Amino acid sequence: MLTKRQNLMEVIKGGNPDRFVNQYEFMEIILEAPMDLPLAPAPGTRVKNKWGITFDWPADQIGSFPMHDDEHKALKDITDWKNQVKAPAIETSEEAWAAAVAHANSVDRSDKFVTAFCAPGIFEMTHHLMSMEDALMALYEEPEAMKELIDYVVEYELAYAKEYIDHIHPDALFHHDDWGSQISTFISPAMFDEFILPAYKKVYGYWKANGVELIVHHSDSYAATLVPEMIEMGIDIWQGVMTTNNVPELIKQYGGQITFMGDIDSGRVDFPGWTREKIYEDARKACEECGKLYFIPCLSQGLNISSFPGVYEATSEVIDQLSKEMF
Repeated sequence: MLTKRQNLMEVIKGGNPDRFVNQYEFMEIILEAPMDLPLAPAPGTRVKNKWGITFDWPADQIGSFPMHDDEHKALKDITDWKNQVKAPAIETSEEAWAAAVAHANSVDRSDKFVTAFCAPGIFEMTHHLMSMEDALMALYEEPEAMKELIDYVVEYELAYAKEYIDHIHPDALFHHDDWGSQISTFISPAMFDEFILPAYKKVYGYWKANGVELIVHHSDSYAATLVPEMIEMGIDIWQGVMTTNNVPELIKQYGGQITFMGDIDSGRVDFPGWTREKIYEDARKACEECGKLYFIPCLSQGLNISSFPGVYEATSEVIDQLSKEMF
């Protein structure tokens, strides 16, 4: 039987896997790294992070999002970003990294990829600071200022990557950045090429040049039109790929250049009244239509968790069952 790591490599290289890769099983994500994560921790909480972004998690919702009323918006004028945006200091001390190092050292790297984690992504960072509407308008109205801000975020990410690599020597990177709604990208491919692609070529190029062999990018959205860009920037696995992207068609077109991880939409199976039958139905359809190569069945959620208790675990059990049925 192949190890999790070996089986993953067979899938993404078009070899002979002996089962489906089961969701996130091949990644040991090191979440203890000292990065200022952007989220409110639980329903009914509100936090302000070190970038000055305030995240609110209403008690009746399933996640947190930045607040962009006049009182809470971190960046009110893109042309004045240099005065309004200040990146937090990057932690460099052994003490700050100790928990992350201990976690990484406990992993059997012949079985799993020690995986660095980075969120929010570069595009997300722009709209977290100033709101989605302001960020999208600024791409049209103040392109030079936006490019400067994006460069600033890239420099921060590169400094963080350096510390991560020095302390942990990760085998893989799991990086968030949502680039669309369920049915469309937020910006056109041409605009993406101008603003976002060069930033990611720098960031992902740096990780790859420093020993990271696998880039897994999370975008639980429509982004089928950006797959050529994903390949160009060095993404090995697109995680979160939703059914609206027509994944079987993408595999036909791009399999061998990139692997697609998802096709089980969290929105369809991860809800208060979830059932194992519904998960099985959606997972089986995904596995039958997408096949055994360049595809990893997975919830579209951007970590090895679910919004409602039990859904992630039930999905993993179903995928194991499908491996027995289909291999």
